[in-house]
Amino acid sequence: MDYSRLIAERQWNLPDKGELESRREETYIDDIIQKDHLQRKLLEQLDGIRTVFDGGAGCGRFSILLARRGCRVTHFDISQPMIDKARELAAQAGVLDRMTFVKGALEDLSAFPDRAFDLVISFDAPVSYTYPRQKEVIGELVRIAAKRVMLSVSSRLGTLPYLANPIQKNQFILDEQSEDPFVRWCVENRERMVDRFTFDPRRAEQVLSDGLMGGAEEIAEYERGGAPWCITYTFLPDELTSILAGYGVKDIELSGPGAYGRTVPREVLVRIMRDPQQREAFLDFCYRFDSNPYVCGMGKDNLLAVGRLEVPR
Repeated sequence: MDYSRLIAERQWNLPDKGELESRREETYIDDIIQKDHLQRKLLEQLDGIRTVFDGGAGCGRFSILLARRGCRVTHFDISQPMIDKARELAAQAGVLDRMTFVKGALEDLSAFPDRAFDLVISFDAPVSYTYPRQKEVIGELVRIAAKRVMLSVSSRLGTLPYLANPIQKNQFILDEQSEDPFVRWCVENRERMVDRFTFDPRRAEQVLSDGLMGGAEEIAEYERGGAPWCITYTFLPDELTSILAGYGVKDIELSGPGAYGRTVPREVLVRIMRDPQQREAFLDFCYRFDSNPYVCGMGKDNLLAVGRLEVPR
């Protein structure tokens, strides 16, 4: 049974997903840093781009941006609540006429012909939630791209520090008084999470070895009727480069959004984010630092790859 897909469908189709996901940059500093990095990279790739496929497009953070830039965008997502929210936001932005909304899973892109889109993007790691078919899914995303491809996947080296930090998300809460359910949980359970934490070297070694976060426990929770977090495959930088190159992608560049930001304590991050001048300078420096290939593997959550394809003459 394809548990990864079933778990992902249930998790992302929770009724409040659309509203919560659309507000992440109002809630979490790491999302601000990551989305800013992705936007900067994306806007650098738009020369000659008219059609775009956004796989795992969520609430339209990037599909709407691209439509506002004049692109025709296919907004593809597994979650109906997030598609509904994206439609609402696209209508507010006045770009519904340049967007097509499709509900589906990345594991099946058979409806789209080869080289159907100038640019194919898939951000915030939906590829990593397609285990054990993640390599095949990358191949399909490349197949439908004509000029450029941009993928962000879960980073193995970036994920491993989480196994020694049960309160890592607390560092990036912008407002601890927020009514966001996960913010409330993080704040209220901080001390308990620290007190009960024990580092498990065997688990860390296992993730370092096979890259897999989740499995049996998530399947059991799903079978009980719950909506666990998605089973996640995490990539090493050389691995992602090799897979893309194997599918014919050229000039691959990697970056690690959030690598610099994760070194800064919350108290300082909040002060920076609340000062417009500091915030702009900080995000600019984060982008430069996180684009350095020597730190790409230590992005906060994602490993971003950008590459091009040969256009047939």
